[in-house]
This record gives sequence, structure tokens and C-alpha cells, in this order.
Amino acid sequence: MVKMRVMVPAEDVDLSTVKYEPETIQAPHLMGLVFKLFVRILETRVLGSLIVSHLKKQNKMVEMLQNTVIPEAPMFKPEFPPQEPEHGVVVLKENGIPEDRVESALKCLPHYDPASHGNVEPASSFQYWKIRDYAHAYRSRLVTPSTVAEQIIPVIKEFSSKKPPTPLLISFDAEEVRKQAAASTQRFEEGKPLSILDGIFMAIKDDIDCFPHPSKGASTWMHEFRSVNKDSVCVSKLRSCGVIFLGKANMHEFGMGTTGNNPNYGTTRNPHAPERYTGGSSSGPAAIVASGLCSAALGTDGGGSIRIPSSLCGVVGLKSTYGRTDMKGSLCGNGTVEIIGPIATTVEDVMLVYAAILGSSPADRISLKPSEPCLPILSTNESLNALGSLRLGKYTAWFNDVNSTDISDKCEDILDLLSKTHGCEMVEIVIPELLEMRTAHLVSIGSEMLSSVNPYCEEGKGVRFNYDTRTSMALFRSYTATDYVAAQRFRRRLMYHHMEIFKKVDFIVTPTTGMTAPIIPPSALQLGETDMQVTGDLMRFIIAANLLGLPAISVPVGYDKQGLPIGLQLIGRPWGEASLLRAAFAIEELCAKSRKKPATFYDVLKTN
Repeated sequence: MVKMRVMVPAEDVDLSTVKYEPETIQAPHLMGLVFKLFVRILETRVLGSLIVSHLKKQNKMVEMLQNTVIPEAPMFKPEFPPQEPEHGVVVLKENGIPEDRVESALKCLPHYDPASHGNVEPASSFQYWKIRDYAHAYRSRLVTPSTVAEQIIPVIKEFSSKKPPTPLLISFDAEEVRKQAAASTQRFEEGKPLSILDGIFMAIKDDIDCFPHPSKGASTWMHEFRSVNKDSVCVSKLRSCGVIFLGKANMHEFGMGTTGNNPNYGTTRNPHAPERYTGGSSSGPAAIVASGLCSAALGTDGGGSIRIPSSLCGVVGLKSTYGRTDMKGSLCGNGTVEIIGPIATTVEDVMLVYAAILGSSPADRISLKPSEPCLPILSTNESLNALGSLRLGKYTAWFNDVNSTDISDKCEDILDLLSKTHGCEMVEIVIPELLEMRTAHLVSIGSEMLSSVNPYCEEGKGVRFNYDTRTSMALFRSYTATDYVAAQRFRRRLMYHHMEIFKKVDFIVTPTTGMTAPIIPPSALQLGETDMQVTGDLMRFIIAANLLGLPAISVPVGYDKQGLPIGLQLIGRPWGEASLLRAAFAIEELCAKSRKKPATFYDVLKTN
């Protein structure tokens, strides 16, 4: 007889009795022909069902989803309680034109001194070129967007022609790039740039529409069924600001992976260590930014897909509150965990891009009732004063659950420095039911993904998925209506726990990932791989922001003993992007002198 577990209501949980349970995932690590054979067996009716059932029981999914009485009602998408207004901010017009919001963001930034920026030597004091560096160079006639385009184009072609290919972009048209750059160059010659983003090169993840490129989700077939006739809402806003789009960036197929492995087009390599993964699923966007070829990129984040590669590649990635950006025109636009967000080399560049793309969809404005979008004023001492009142929540047992103490030690050191420099207070917190949160997120995103692609599977396209995608799909097909509803009951419980935590602290702080960039097994390049332990390590700290729709940001804070980047994550209150960006900017300044040039880096803004 099955023993039932009966949970007390969330408000009655005794936090003093909560014990942290390290995550252990029971699943085989497979690649090559063995992996191919395993997937074939997994897709058989009898043996496949037995294997999936066994793995679910081993990982306590059946116990949590079907043998547990959960008293809360389901929460089928994030529901946020009213939030207090942020202080020291500029309020932006959600319905205003993007160029005006970008101009407002520009006024929030500290004074710009062109002499102090863009120093790429020596490596010990490395700085990336910022968006304001490009804008200054264009306005001073030091370079033009067209000359920068000619620096970038041959490099993009080089990555795709390598053996094996390691493409940053999987849809690229050099003449289209030249055409956009020529138009921008003419605007500068006429003294009429559209915004500070005019002439700025960006890449767009392949699950976001950017006309005239197809949106394949890095598959080999989606474009055969779904045509792209116009830009997504976010891309359209950037285009009105004068952004030059390089093309569609590589990614893990349909976003269903955390490494960036892609047998369809080739696997993007980490600019800091080409033998290692970038992280995923926004692998191409993070790598192209980290390598210096783009100032920024757009990614999507349904399970850490912006923050994981940003951390592993040593750049900044922002996951905004669920509903803060309009998802129309993306392959993942109908889910309850995904957002579109910016990846850039600096917090200020993330701010500028975020200002351009923000704006809830009409439906989300009705259902979510978002607070007004704001940005922090970083140009006055008032911003520093605001930092002093911050309370940072740290669940130590969870914080330290990493593969290497290099990660937790580096993050701890930066938080200590932040406290000493600005007077922030560290507060010990407890987060209950982390294992339930992981399971609830997996069931939610998996069910939503299956729902979106199932019609194509019924058409027989399922066999054209990568093998790791097919492995995920086999698991997703096993979920029942009972599993899905149980996951949404957990979502309500976990929202309660987190809103209680945010009564005591302003942010929850964690490492972004539980490991630095993993090595790419050569045998995984052709057929892919499944390694759920690596997935668990990479996703350990990121799930709350997706399941509960909370804003979060990953900021590079240093390197491990192998020279691989380490990211620190801040998770904030709903609609609290401004406070998040302020704290991230302060952390970035504390780490600025320790930043290192990636092994693969291109200086495309050559002004001499």
C-alpha cells in the first residue's frame, strides 16, 4: 500500500524544522551510439514506459506529484501581490516609444568619459567596449557602422566554416548586415542617429522572430511550418532605435537543454575555453557577446537560459519579471515561465537594451497588473545611499551546494565586499521545498513545451528532433493531468514562501550556477548527449525566477582556479528590476579590476 504524504498549509510550515536536502539526480550519462540506441528503446511503447516510470520513481517525482496531498489551490501562472514602489528611480512609459525610454535610461547612467573606457590592454585590467563607446566613436567620426560591420562579417563566416563547425549564428546574411550598417552610417553622416543604440550590433536568439531570418529554434525543420513575416515585438522596438541585427544566434534545440550542444549546426564554444560549453540554451547570444563581436544580444529564459550561459561566459544576463516583456513573435511565447531578455558585457548596456524592449503585452497588463517599469538613477550619490539599506538573503546550505568551493568562496567574498563598501546587511534565510520547486518547474515547462510542439510530432516530425530533445519529450509525454495540477499547487506554496522571504530581505543571493563551464566530450558533438547531473548543477539556483516569475540577474564576479568565469545571481521582488540593476551595477564596479580578456576575443571597434 502506497504511503501518502500530507503537507501542512504553506503558512503553517515550521522553518526551524526545514533541513536542506542536496540534489541528487538519478539518470544515466549517455552519448554517441549508446545514446542513440537508448533513445530508440525509450520511444518504444512498453520498454520505454518502464524506463521512464523507473527514473521518475528514483527521482521521487511520483512521490511528490501523485502520492502527496497538497492543500493549496493551483496557480497556473505567476500571481503577484501588490508591491511597494522602488526608490531612487526613474519611471518609464510602458506605452511610450522605445527611443524615449532609451534616452531616459541614458540619463540614469554615470558620467561618460571616453578616455577611461575601452582599454583592452593589458589583459589584467581588461574592459569591453560599451554601447556608449561605440556611440562616441560614431559621433566623433572615428569609425562608422559600416567599417565595424566589415570587421565582424569575416569572423562570423570563420566560425561557421571550422571543422567541426562552431557557429555563433545559424542564420546570417552578410549583405543584409551591410545594408543595415550603411543606413546607420548615413544617419550619422546626416547628424540624425535614432538613439544611443543606433549602429549597435546585436544578435537574436533563434527562437525570436527577426525578419527576414527564419526562426528554427535551432532545429532543422521548424521553418518549414512557421514562416516569419515580421519582427517580434521586442526586435521591432530595437529596430526603431537603430540597432543592427547580425542574424539568428545558435542555441540548444528548442531551448531544451542547458549546455548549448547542437548536432544540427555545430556547438558554439566558450570564448574563455573553446573546449568547454557556453551553457544554454542561449549559447550563441552569450558567446557572441563575450567574444566582443556584439555589444548585446537577446535571449530567452524559461529555465535559466539567459543566466546560465551569461555566467559561464562571463557576461551579464537579465531575466525580468514574468510579463515585463511582450513575448509575441517568439517560439516560446505562450508559456508561463519564459521571458525575452538582454545579454550584454556590462550592467549599463543591459539597462539600455532592457529600456528599449520592456513593455507588457495587452493581455498581461490586465491579468498581471504590472507595476510601472523603472530604472535606477546611477548618476547621483542617492544611488549609493540606497545601497546601504539593502538586505541580502542567503540560504547558506543551498549557497554552498556547488561543485567547487571556488564558486561559493568567490561569491561570498564579493558579497562581503559589497557589505563593507556600501553597508548592505546579510540576512540568513531558509527556503523550504526546493526539491518540490525543481519538480514543479520541470513538469510546467515540459508540459508547455510538449503542448506547443505536439502537433508537429503528430505530423511525424518528432524523429527529426535531436536525441537529447527526444529524451526530454519521452519524459514530458509521461506527465498526467494530476502531475500538472500538483505542480501548480506547488507553485502557489512556493510563491507564498518567497513572498514571506521578501518581507525580510530585498534580494535572494546565490551563485548563478553550481559549476563552471563543463568540458565538451568530443563524442557528444555528432549525436548530442544526456547528462542530467550536469543539468542539475547548472540549474540548481535559477528555477525560482522561472516558476515564480521573479526578476533575476547574473553578474560576473571572478574566475575559478582554471580561469573559468563565475557568476553571482540576485533574485528580486516582482517588478523590482530597478533595484536589481542598481545592486548589480555596484557589484560589477567592485569586480571591474579583476576582469580578464577571453581567450577568443575580437576588437571590432578599432579607432586607430
